[in-house]
Amino acid sequence: MSYMALYRKFRPTEFGDVKGQEHIVTTLKNQIKAERIGHAYLFCGTRGTGKTTIAKIFAKAVNCENPEEGNPCGKCTACRSIAAGTSMNVIEIDAASNNGVDNIREIREEVAYSPTEGKYKVYIIDEVHMLSIGAFNALLKTLEEPPSYVIFILATTEAHKIPVTILSRCQRYDFRRITADTILARLKELMEAEHVTAEEKALRYVAKAADGSMRDALSLLDQCIAFYLNQDLTYEHVLDVLGAVDTAVYSALLRSTLAQDLPAVMARIEELVLQGRELGQFVTDFTWYLRNLLLLKSSDDLEDVLDVSAENLKQLKEEARYIEMDTLMRYIRIFSELGGQIRYATQKRVLVEVAFVKLCRPAMETRQDAVLDRIRALEQQMEEGISLKAVPAPSYPQGLSPDKKEEPPAPVPKALPEDVQEVVKNWHSVVNRLHPLIRTYLKGARLKALGENKLGILAATATGEDFLREARHLEEITQVIQKSTGKEMELQIASVRTDPNGDVGAIDIEQLIHMEIEIED
Repeated sequence: MSYMALYRKFRPTEFGDVKGQEHIVTTLKNQIKAERIGHAYLFCGTRGTGKTTIAKIFAKAVNCENPEEGNPCGKCTACRSIAAGTSMNVIEIDAASNNGVDNIREIREEVAYSPTEGKYKVYIIDEVHMLSIGAFNALLKTLEEPPSYVIFILATTEAHKIPVTILSRCQRYDFRRITADTILARLKELMEAEHVTAEEKALRYVAKAADGSMRDALSLLDQCIAFYLNQDLTYEHVLDVLGAVDTAVYSALLRSTLAQDLPAVMARIEELVLQGRELGQFVTDFTWYLRNLLLLKSSDDLEDVLDVSAENLKQLKEEARYIEMDTLMRYIRIFSELGGQIRYATQKRVLVEVAFVKLCRPAMETRQDAVLDRIRALEQQMEEGISLKAVPAPSYPQGLSPDKKEEPPAPVPKALPEDVQEVVKNWHSVVNRLHPLIRTYLKGARLKALGENKLGILAATATGEDFLREARHLEEITQVIQKSTGKEMELQIASVRTDPNGDVGAIDIEQLIHMEIEIED
């Protein structure tokens, strides 16, 4: 027997099997039980949400010889013939290819004949918005006053294209997008039935990628299973088949972009291209990642709205602390514009690279949100003073040299405990001379005297600890302290959670000098 796709193999056969459309299922079942069946229905909604499936179940239920609480029994002659597609009482019409006046005239002639068996003749017209204006006009009278044994079910993904005269003659049912949790639960059931082992994280990504369509989810899952046949389906397998990117990549890209490290950003994009990732999907997912950051930044009460795991939620909270609201809005604007352009572009990589250049170089734009980023950069330069690179080196005529050779710098004396206390007292002035990104990671940090010339900095998070431990960042903090005090001071970086000594054996300077250490923006 030939293989049957999952979405066909597991198509619901009764109302109880339909997921995510309970508001429609309940209404239709009540109409069948109360024998209050309408003559024309309009099913609206996005692809893969169950419009045609419910239409076929409804056709079976109204013709079933032994209905059970509004459900078709599935055993009688009418149910079996409709399920097999051999019933003369259920006529499916594709309006995309049968959209002329002549096609509708054939329907008007057919409805004059009562069904040979069963109670109702059910016409299911799919993609009804594709009918021409003349066809709609030809259907109008029949749709308004059909024979008592005829039911019309019109299905469409674009209800706004249907004339108002048609809409007013139908009972309209709007199919909702199916939630990721509902799709995930259904995928788990089907994996057990198919005897396929799959990680929940992998199935959750498929459910999210389906964008509310159960059929799309089953098609994507079918594709992943076929590629890794007879293997466990892992999260990495799904990303590989769908050309998607892990959220850790988005985090790394965002941090490099905030630091305006354009070479690192371009290297990451090069890596994605070499891995064969789909850049269109990457843009969509990165925009969604920024959207989640925006919601977290806006309010702490929106965590339930985010459809992410606890691990990713923790990472998002850390990311949200290090980015300003208007900067985040500018990033979302640029990537939203990119999402509309990249769909039909032939050079997708170029568009992605240009977008990241805009993010890293606000001076390229003149919009208000970009100007704010440029002002931040100027403020940073004002705080740091004029760069030594901007001052030209003195030039001498050929053959001449200064009278004295430059002497090596004198050794810097080591700091004393009193110097450490002095640094703490003037911590505001020290921090204000650092790079803005370093200042951001120092928010919420605590200072501790560790004896002799050692100063401990306890970052608020483990991510902050990793950032401050980087050689270039640690060197910058050390140099600023040395210029302020004229003394050499050894820094030790840890976080509140990873400090091996905790509060034992170390003097908390905050308590020693009776002041609260805060870092201003």
